[in-house]
Amino acid sequence: MDTLPADPHAVTTPEQLAALYDPPRELVLQKVTDRLDAPTLAFIAASPFCLLATSGARGVHCTPRGDAPGFVAALDEHTLALPDRRGNNRLDGLRDVLENPAVALLFLIPGVGETLRVNGRARITADPALRGRFLAQGRPPATVLLVTVREVYMQCAKALLRSRLWEGRPRPAGVPSMGELLAAHTRGRVEPAGYDAEAPARLASTLY
Repeated sequence: MDTLPADPHAVTTPEQLAALYDPPRELVLQKVTDRLDAPTLAFIAASPFCLLATSGARGVHCTPRGDAPGFVAALDEHTLALPDRRGNNRLDGLRDVLENPAVALLFLIPGVGETLRVNGRARITADPALRGRFLAQGRPPATVLLVTVREVYMQCAKALLRSRLWEGRPRPAGVPSMGELLAAHTRGRVEPAGYDAEAPARLASTLY
C-alpha cells in the first residue's frame, strides 16, 4: 500500500480536534441511557433495517441486517436479540464478535429522519428455543446475536435530511418522535411537544 504524503493540517490529538468544533450542548451529553425503555422499544419494533458494526483481528466490519419491522426483539430492558438471516456465509461480523464482543447497532426506519444508536457487548447463541422464536417462512436463523445494551441514544435527522434519503416518503404513524425519545432517555429533561415543534426550524438552521 502506498504511503500517503505528509499532511501539515493533520489532526492527531483530542485537543486539536476539540478546537475545530463547538462544544456539544448539555442535552447532547445527557441524552444517553443504558436501558430499553418503552419509546426505544417502539422505535426498534418499527425498524426493518439496522447496521451492525464490529471489530476483530481482520479489521472492522459494518454489515446490513434487515427483515420485517420488529425483527430485532428485546428479551428484557438490557438485552436485544438479533437473528442471523441467510447471507453470504462470510460471517465477518460474527467472527469479529468471537474475538471482540464490542458492537454497535444503528436502526433506521423508512420515512423517519432520526436514527437510533445502540452500543453494547454481544455473544452468539445457537439455542434451539430462542432460534425457534425467530422463524421466517418456517426456517429458524442459524444463530441469534444477543446484545447486552450499554448505551442507547438518538441521532438527529440532519444526515438524512442532507442526503434526502427519505424525501417524499411519509413518516409512519406510531413511531415515537425525537422529543418523546429524548424525554425518555433524559428522564424528563425534555418537554416532547415543545421540542418537536421547534425541531424543523432548528434543523434547518443547523444543517451546515
